[in-house]
Amino acid sequence: MIRPTTARIDLDALKANYRHIVEFLAAERPESPPGVIAVVKANAYGHGAGQVALALEEAGADLLACADIEEGAALRAAGVKAEILVFGALSVSDLDGLFDCRLTPTISTPGAAHAVQAAAVRYKQKLRYHLKIDTGMNRLGFRFDHLKATLPELLASSQLELDAVYTHFATADVPDLPWFESQRVRFNQALTTIAALGAVPRYRHAANSAGILRDARVWLDRVRPGLLLYGIVPPPLASTVPLAPVMTLVSRVVAVKGMRAGEITGYGGHFTAEQPTTIAIVPAGYADGLDCRLAGRGHVLIRGKRAPIVGSVCMDMIMADVTGTQVSPGDEVVIIGKQDAGEIAVRELAAAIGTIPWEVVCRVGSRIQRVYE
Repeated sequence: MIRPTTARIDLDALKANYRHIVEFLAAERPESPPGVIAVVKANAYGHGAGQVALALEEAGADLLACADIEEGAALRAAGVKAEILVFGALSVSDLDGLFDCRLTPTISTPGAAHAVQAAAVRYKQKLRYHLKIDTGMNRLGFRFDHLKATLPELLASSQLELDAVYTHFATADVPDLPWFESQRVRFNQALTTIAALGAVPRYRHAANSAGILRDARVWLDRVRPGLLLYGIVPPPLASTVPLAPVMTLVSRVVAVKGMRAGEITGYGGHFTAEQPTTIAIVPAGYADGLDCRLAGRGHVLIRGKRAPIVGSVCMDMIMADVTGTQVSPGDEVVIIGKQDAGEIAVRELAAAIGTIPWEVVCRVGSRIQRVYE
């Protein structure tokens, strides 16, 4: 049985997006195009990690990235064979998963280095890792200006092999701030320090989706597209890469009713009909990941026309004003995507509620079935 509200995931669009990103990189830097690390963390940004990862493998991806060991284990359970990089902290994880599931860890703190070293000794294996450098985001990573003191012990390990070095930009999608350039310069300084310490990583990476679009100087040896894979361009940036949205979020009208002038709909009485009004009831609510701020700000598409979301976003339902439109129970409702000539893009929906597009898709709830096409 499938609930009326579903997320359609276009795997052909996903694979095409991956190929178009690869082609774009090759066209812009034909002498040495960077490789791609396909980011599938957070359940592939809400799209379904297992199916998405397998489709990306089919499209040619040889390195995927997830948030933690548990996500990596789920990818292996889904049948993923490509290399899997774990981005996140390892201090509270079961490190056995690194070995059982053949995962590549990020080492971002001296404590993590000690823990992974001990696990590698216990397993009698040599483990390749990516070294993360904190160049100013002040989250995870070895501080760029303390490397001479913090790295020698890690680099001297006989059980751990440095495979790659990377950093993460805090403001790649905020062109007006100076921190992006500061981080770029600091990362170059860190790479020089690491080389002086005698370490020779196979490759370097720094650019997320926004970084890819913003500055080719940070492409380095590999790039890390996340949003772009799913056909979403991080605002306020623009892209010449031909991308298609991968997710369409749809539902069905379950009831249509009339309201008299002066009547309210939804919790809190936030919408009062000023005239005779027709509303459509749609079985999707905040339990499905719809943001409560959509009421009075967002729209859905019904019969190709925009219908404002009114009243309140309830746990399991929303109400849409369809006054003047012939709407019937069973009619398709598009929450994200296209219908006839209309479209509600993720960027538009995010802007309406004052958030970021990747939050919108990541919040699509677990009870919404993903239908792969």
